[in-house]
Amino acid sequence: MPILVQRGLPAYKTLKHENIFVMQDRRAARQDIRPLSIAVVNLMPLKEVTETQLIRLLANSPLQVELQLLTLSSHEFSHVDPLHMETFYKKFDVMQYERLDAMIITGAPVEAIPYEDVDYWRELKAIMDYSKTNVFSTLHLCWGAQAGLYYHYGIQKHMLSKKLFGVFPHRVIDAKSDFTRGFDEEFFVPHSRYAEVRREDILAAPDLKILAESEAAGVHMVVSKDKRRLYLQGHCEYDWNTLRLEYERDAARGLPVEVPVNYFEDDDPKKRVLMKWRGHANLFFANWLNFVYQETPFDLSELSQAGSFTHGGGI
Repeated sequence: MPILVQRGLPAYKTLKHENIFVMQDRRAARQDIRPLSIAVVNLMPLKEVTETQLIRLLANSPLQVELQLLTLSSHEFSHVDPLHMETFYKKFDVMQYERLDAMIITGAPVEAIPYEDVDYWRELKAIMDYSKTNVFSTLHLCWGAQAGLYYHYGIQKHMLSKKLFGVFPHRVIDAKSDFTRGFDEEFFVPHSRYAEVRREDILAAPDLKILAESEAAGVHMVVSKDKRRLYLQGHCEYDWNTLRLEYERDAARGLPVEVPVNYFEDDDPKKRVLMKWRGHANLFFANWLNFVYQETPFDLSELSQAGSFTHGGGI
């Protein structure tokens, strides 16, 4: 089954060329299927890049997905054409009374800023609060994971001594989880971040469980006990060249950037990139979508009866 997107979205043309099954909304209207309704709160500066990365993964399953792209009223993003935002994005205050099968909250390049000083923190808190009773499953990515763990559980982030940058091996802690089903014992995930949440802080929260982690990169995948909130430190959605472009950008600016670990052949930036995380990225998203499909009430008006979260809202 395809993912449903608005006509004209730049990602549509890119993914059709890759033979990814995407469908425009006009054709989807003729089909008698209730697709999974998923919203992406896209906080990344390069909107079109992130849209394409996530749509590629969401489209790689037998399930039909209807995508909504959300932006914030409290922040003006400067690295994107305003017409693109006006055409393809909804603001949260417009759709906050809708119910959704799932939501993705992306990362953002604001790790060094205290949460309360991020200019859109109040609005993001409102979105996370909304997700507790109006969204069946919420997936938090990288800074979005750190922010979610802070908001719902009070878990602090900690700045690293230097940027964690590269592709790192991870191990599965719980192979029986809905979300790690089929994973190899070791799998790879790209990371590009300056902060982390720590293992001991997550283990101290009785509502949380670690599903996968890395000796070098720390905790990767965390789930709430009701399985409706997932937190991923890292960027399994990244394209093969994302870290290369980031490395070249920072090197050109004269910044003290190191070569991303375990990314280039022989760790030599003049050689090719070794893509080693695509398979598990696709498997994770397929597992997550299958969980959402199996567990979400068909009638989303029943969401409030599907079980509520036991924490959150106070930070």
